[in-house]
Amino acid sequence: MQPVTTINSRADKVSEVLKNFVGWLENYGEVSRDHQSFFAGPLGSHAKSLYYRNKLVGTAAVAPIIFCEAFWPGARNLFHRPIRLPIADAHYAMGFAFLHEATGEAEHLKKAIHFLNELETSRCPNFKEFCWGYPFDWVTRNGIIKAGTPLITTTPYAYEAFLQINGLQPREEWRSVLESIARHVCDDIKDYKFSETASTCSYTPYDHGGVINASAYRAFTLASASEYLGDKWLLEIARQNLNFVLENQNADGSWPYAVDGVRDFVDHFHTCFVMKSLAKIYHLTSDERCLNALARGVDYYLKNLFGEDGMPRPFSKAPRLTVYKSELYDCAECINLCLLLRTHFPPLQKTLEIVVAGILKNWLKPDGSFRSRKLIFGWDNVPMHRWAQSQMFRALAFYLREDKTFNLKPLTFNQHYVRDLRPA
Repeated sequence: MQPVTTINSRADKVSEVLKNFVGWLENYGEVSRDHQSFFAGPLGSHAKSLYYRNKLVGTAAVAPIIFCEAFWPGARNLFHRPIRLPIADAHYAMGFAFLHEATGEAEHLKKAIHFLNELETSRCPNFKEFCWGYPFDWVTRNGIIKAGTPLITTTPYAYEAFLQINGLQPREEWRSVLESIARHVCDDIKDYKFSETASTCSYTPYDHGGVINASAYRAFTLASASEYLGDKWLLEIARQNLNFVLENQNADGSWPYAVDGVRDFVDHFHTCFVMKSLAKIYHLTSDERCLNALARGVDYYLKNLFGEDGMPRPFSKAPRLTVYKSELYDCAECINLCLLLRTHFPPLQKTLEIVVAGILKNWLKPDGSFRSRKLIFGWDNVPMHRWAQSQMFRALAFYLREDKTFNLKPLTFNQHYVRDLRPA
């Protein structure tokens, strides 16, 4: 355990960093380029589609784009316009809510509510219930997911944002949004039987499932909504998806991205997504199976998904050529995971401090924003709200809230997370 004086001084630095970031965000604006900007426009999307249809010809088509990603990140400006991303708005809403809790400043809560209002505006237009996806066509190996298609990997963040802020300042309109999200996640996202006790859920309303983190997200959202809304049926559905996640944990403690026999890679932030969901479900249900799976998962995570410097690395074993060494998104999700689980798994406390110290030392830009990636040569300094300015802002605001509330001392699991998941 580090001396309290060291932790407090680090928290003071985090507070300063967050203040500078808020100033940067005000000046920069709430739209940005994105990780997918290279492939969101006509040129990039056609090249990526060709790659999935014909590897040989497609490789030649995408090679110049990958070169730009590795050596000229600013070339994103040539491929797609700046856009507003709902998943980033959700993270900013939660981050400002944490800042309000840490500082007591009403302006931060006002800003959190602003981002909730933006989420209400950016909901998927062709669906009855509240849900969110990407504002661009997303080319995948299974086809194109059109802009405005709900994603079970996006909607839960909006759910958490509304739930967290409604706990600080309850409004009937926000409860109505939460009820609507629960109906969407229950009815529009589909279940497909995987075993006698498990079901995989679809990623969108139109596919047939198989992605591990998608089922983890849905299991958590329905478990939380079950408690918040007092609907036990939602928990029964959640258990089927939870069982899918538990049944597909590898013998070494890891989770593959999907069970389709193709996307079996193990990467950092998807591993965090799965374990964060299990941690939250454990808090809500006290299901010991979640804690047992987390024990094996954390062991794998610490042994395989960090570099020699103690910072997150993208893959345990890269499934393809990667043009970067470290990812801001990985660091943000690592901080979130460690804050959730450090009490049950003490080694995560050390990991937490190493990663926060690493961010403060190497990832800050003079304008107040964060570097996006450490490339093979140099850095990707293009600020992208979804990748992962908003995620790191939320993570550090969560860290500061924990320091101000608990001084980052050991605490019980319920003390740790109850403020985030349960209504006031």
